[in-house]
Formats: sequence, structure tokens, C-alpha cells
Amino acid sequence: MILVTGGAGYIGSHTIKALLGRGYEVVALDNLSTGHREFVLCDEFVEVDLLDYPALKKAFSRYPIRSVIHFAARTAVGESVENPRIYYENNVVGGLNLLRAMFEHGVTEFIFSSSAAVYGDPESLPIPEEHPKRPKSPYGRTKQIFEEILSDYARAYGLRYVALRYFNAAGSDPEGTIGEWHDPEPHLIPIVLEAALGLRDHVEIFGTDYDTPDGTCIRDFIHVADLAEAHVLALERLREGRASSIYNLGTGVGHSVREVIETCKRVTGREIPVVEGPRRPGDPPALVADPTRARQELDWKPRFTSLEEIIATAWEWMLRRHGRG
Repeated sequence: MILVTGGAGYIGSHTIKALLGRGYEVVALDNLSTGHREFVLCDEFVEVDLLDYPALKKAFSRYPIRSVIHFAARTAVGESVENPRIYYENNVVGGLNLLRAMFEHGVTEFIFSSSAAVYGDPESLPIPEEHPKRPKSPYGRTKQIFEEILSDYARAYGLRYVALRYFNAAGSDPEGTIGEWHDPEPHLIPIVLEAALGLRDHVEIFGTDYDTPDGTCIRDFIHVADLAEAHVLALERLREGRASSIYNLGTGVGHSVREVIETCKRVTGREIPVVEGPRRPGDPPALVADPTRARQELDWKPRFTSLEEIIATAWEWMLRRHGRG
């Protein structure tokens, strides 16, 4: 059985759907602070906070867990700058509790939800896994710290792991079963689509003076279903006996904030009011993945290769969620 922490969240719920489609038995664990119980598609669910170690131990005692896929973490860069304490507690201390419970129950297979935020300002693009790690936010530092913990635990205790460094997760389940739903919404594409739907007065662009072609930040947007598939492939490679490793997950193509807004206009056929604002602390000017290693070693091939396709799935989900579809 596979334990998926953060299983009621955005990427966790999509990964559970992918695992179930492959015939795996899954138990979801989530504290429901930001996730949605209705997004948990597996039969087994445990409401537990990773900081509650006794409750976490009970979950491991109750189920025959063989592998863990770990999503449960706080993920907002801006919030981490304003309130770093909760990021170190949730992302580092909570993760250590999870590893402790795993080892007490003989579980050694671990897939970690990491982030491109570990890189900071890139020296060159696209970014390979060997790029220096200089995170600009407490959020990014928690991911870097936990990657280093995994490496140390692998050497000392026999942990076998894969860390997956996402670039910008986007889109929604193509079948419309689940989708992206945060409150408040921190991600660019759903924010822009909420403005298109009239749920926001405007979209604010944070910084228009970056050293990029149009002055706005550039990001590599990867569809959430493709991210979910990568987690399944990573787990299967571990079970084949492959060595622990780290992979970038992205398309290798960057799109600016202005480009995303224009594409949303085309997909929705609606005007989207824009307000230009100052930069946010912790935002690198450009992040674009070099996904070569994942493609070669995991045989991972993203299905959604265009920004229009990704945004179209997000738009269909948003229309359905708000009763406009």
C-alpha cells in the first residue's frame, strides 16, 4: 500500500488518481488545512497532521504501508517570507516526523515533492539538476534542507528516495474529476482565469522591470497530470531497484506573466484587466527546467506540451466548479 501525504491537495489528489488508475492500493493522509476531502479518490483516508507524531504512528500501524509519496507541506513563497516559522515547522519538522514513523515501521521507499525554488536566481537556462542551489525564500530553503536530510538518511539508514523538483504546476484533471482549488489562490493561471470569470477585479503583475524580453517573470508551466505521472514512474523505478535520484519536472519552455495573461484571453475569449505592481520578495526573474534526466531515466514524456492546452483544462475545471460550464 502507498501512503500519500497531502493527498487532499492539488498535486497529491491528482497523483492518487494516477496511482488508482495503475491498480495501486492507496491511503491518503491530510490535515485538511488547505486540501479538500472530496478530492480524495481512494477509499482509505486519515486526517492527521504530521506534527502530531502519536497520530502519525497510529496511521502507520493501521495500514500495511510499503511506500510513501510526500506532498504535505506549505508552499507559498510570499507567505514563507512573512512567516518562516510555520514553513520550517511544517516542511522540515513534519517531514522528519514522517521519516521517523517510516523507519519505525520498516518503510524505506520515499518520493519527495521538492521544488525549483531550491535553485534561486539561475546562472543559465535551462536549469539542470547540478545547478547550484541558492534558494531566495524560506520555502525554497525548506525544500533544500529536506533534500539534504534525505541524502544523509539514505547513507546512514538505507532510505531509498526520489526527489522531484517541480517547476510551475498548472492545469486540472482532463476528465474534470478534480482540479486546482486554493483559498486564497496563490498561482498565476487560476488567478488570471478568476479575473476572466469576473471573480476578481483585475490581475496584478508583480514586477515589470525584470531582465526578461517583456520585463515580467518567466516560468516553466507543467501540467499537473504530467506531474502525477512522473510520481508513479519514480515509484516504479525505485521498486525496480534503481538508485536514489533527483529529477527536474518541467517542459523546458518558459512563458512570461504577460504571455500567460494573453494566452488566457485567447482561451477564454474574454478581456482580463491588468494592474502593474512592484516586485515580490523571493521571486527569481526566470525559472525554466532542463528535464532531460527525467525523460531519459524515468521515460517520462509530458502529454501537455502547449500553454494553451494546460490553460484550457484549468478553464474547463473553473467553469465547472463555479457552475458556468
